Amino acid sequence: MNDPLKDTTPRPGVFARLRSSFLTGIVVILPVGLTIWLLWTLAGWVDGVVLPLVPNTFNPEKYIGINLRGVGIIFFLIFTIIVGWIAKGLIGRSLIRYAETLVDRMPFVRSIYSGAKQIAETVFAQSERSFEKACLVQYPRKGIWAVGFISTEAKGEIATRAETGSRLLSIFVPTTPNPTSGFLLFFPEEDVIELEMSLEEAAKLVISAGLVYPNPKDPTKPAIDLR
Repeated sequence: MNDPLKDTTPRPGVFARLRSSFLTGIVVILPVGLTIWLLWTLAGWVDGVVLPLVPNTFNPEKYIGINLRGVGIIFFLIFTIIVGWIAKGLIGRSLIRYAETLVDRMPFVRSIYSGAKQIAETVFAQSERSFEKACLVQYPRKGIWAVGFISTEAKGEIATRAETGSRLLSIFVPTTPNPTSGFLLFFPEEDVIELEMSLEEAAKLVISAGLVYPNPKDPTKPAIDLR
């Protein structure tokens, strides 16, 4: 007869404990190592593009004899700040308008420049245009739910021609695992369920294909169980 006071749960063996420790180490090391590798590679790529354009007099390698990775990023930041400072002034704005009029006369170049400018303004411009909240919508049909981002209230012809009696919201539904692509959809306000999770947490959920959920106790840290 078994004694109910004794714990009969078998203890994991040595191999199981080593496997658990190894997986835990991978979870700790992989994000750190991948981040360092990406930053190191990006710094090397920027150096390879920027440093050949820098006069040899300003290159630190001439004086210390060592190739310091990341110096190109510093030169790029300084150059970008100077260009932005000039562009904010009256002369800079005039030069930009004049250059854009010249570009508008070049059919192929005009298309490339216009697209690149729109992307840059959307991603980097300091404006109030941004996603408001994460949400749930039924897409591509009723009963199937998708995570989306509330963009703005629909205006103009979209709002007037849509057959709905309530406000129409523009929702961006991203794809997995690349959230920069997706679908622009318009939903009546009552069909959009706002989520409490932040935009960053919703983006992590999309990128991880549903593997990383916000922890209800600590929304900034997903629960990881490697048992």
